[in-house]
Amino acid sequence: MSSTTLTDHPESDHHLHDATENATFGFWLYLMTDCILFASLFATYAVLYQNTASGPGGPEIFDLPYVFGETMFLLVSAFTNGVAMSFVYKKDRQKAVFWLIVTALLGLGFIVMEVNEFIHLIGEGNGPDRSGFLSAFFGLVGTHGAHVSIGLIWMAVMIGQLLIKGVTPKVSSRLIRLSLFWHFLDIVWVCLFTVVYFFGVA
Repeated sequence: MSSTTLTDHPESDHHLHDATENATFGFWLYLMTDCILFASLFATYAVLYQNTASGPGGPEIFDLPYVFGETMFLLVSAFTNGVAMSFVYKKDRQKAVFWLIVTALLGLGFIVMEVNEFIHLIGEGNGPDRSGFLSAFFGLVGTHGAHVSIGLIWMAVMIGQLLIKGVTPKVSSRLIRLSLFWHFLDIVWVCLFTVVYFFGVA
């Protein structure tokens, strides 16, 4: 049985095409609202990053090599996601699933490192209630981490749909939106790493 489902009805094709376009347009609108959310969090951090309440600032608590490792996990996952999508376009279900699993594992590695960083900071008494700076830091980084976690759940669902349904037009459309979401998070993280961590230890 072919892993690709095709419709023999032009009207159905037209309806599916319209539905896909509407869903993609709606998803772009969602990403715009997420841009506003992260812009607000970045602005809050910019206002509060010097409000340390006589506590530690970025140079004292940020481990740049460690966070660079986190960054590499996420950036490599963007590449593997792109590879997965190339196999989706070729309707190669097995390779698409394999590279999505690799992407998910890299994303999971990123989350594990981030959670470990948070646990370490809180264990040293540098939790979000310590100062305005730390509150803004946890809010910004934690919100990004929550988005990555949601992306991982979404990715697990899509792997299941690929295995059960194959590379159907609907599944492909959902995977395209997942890919947009994942690359959006990569871009946000590059900005976050530069503004919060890199400039934070300067």
